[in-house]
Amino acid sequence: MSVEAMMQNMIDELTDAMKDAAKHDKGVNAAGTRVRKTMQSIKAAAQDVRKQVQADRS
Repeated sequence: MSVEAMMQNMIDELTDAMKDAAKHDKGVNAAGTRVRKTMQSIKAAAQDVRKQVQADRS
């Protein structure tokens, strides 16, 4: 997968998570759990992007 596609997937995940973030701000605890799960996924995806960019440099 290209770095551009990997980053687009991260953007799409974050965009989808905005709905849950708004619900969390209104006091829905379950939405907060979903936001945390998404953020953990984004963290892992960001690490994968870093690894891919480093591999491409070599």
